Amino acid sequence: MTTRLNPYLGFRDTARQAMEFYRSVFGGELTISTFGDFGVSDDPAESDKVMHSMLTTDGGFVLMGADTPDRADYIAGTNFSVSLSGDDATELQGWWDRLSDGGRIDLPLERAPWGDTFGMCTDRFGVSWMVNIAGAAD
Repeated sequence: MTTRLNPYLGFRDTARQAMEFYRSVFGGELTISTFGDFGVSDDPAESDKVMHSMLTTDGGFVLMGADTPDRADYIAGTNFSVSLSGDDATELQGWWDRLSDGGRIDLPLERAPWGDTFGMCTDRFGVSWMVNIAGAAD
């Protein structure tokens, strides 16, 4: 697996419909996982919401998206992040360290329920970043 940089869109309760729409536009394979699939929500109203979706097109585009939980702020127009993902732990950890320096760590880079190492930060310029290191050990 190579390291990829992808847009990651946030929605308020419409991620499934939006991602299915993008699949109708771009084609490709769409995978969708809910908060309930990973058991990360105690709120039954959130269990069917999209925790992560990924559309991979035949042309090589990758678009990701998720529902923003009701407990989190959602402001239309600011509902995106940049996702860095891959299996080069050294490279991704270095990028994480530099991006979060002088910024804010929103979710520490640590083992996630799906088995990868994952974190979220906002850099010193207000850009939101997600880093996912595939199969990385603690």
